[in-house]
Amino acid sequence: MREVLACPRCYGPLTDVQSQLNCASCRVMYPIEDGIPVLVIDAATQIDATEG
Repeated sequence: MREVLACPRCYGPLTDVQSQLNCASCRVMYPIEDGIPVLVIDAATQIDATEG
């Protein structure tokens, strides 16, 4: 199912990293809570330049 999910901000692909989904285009990560992706723009956090 996760392969069809897209970033709600730019509609780019999301990669599954640990317990979050990352968007390389926007440089944000969306949390996964209780196995459910929280794809709300306000819930996203910026990816630091040092993070992948």
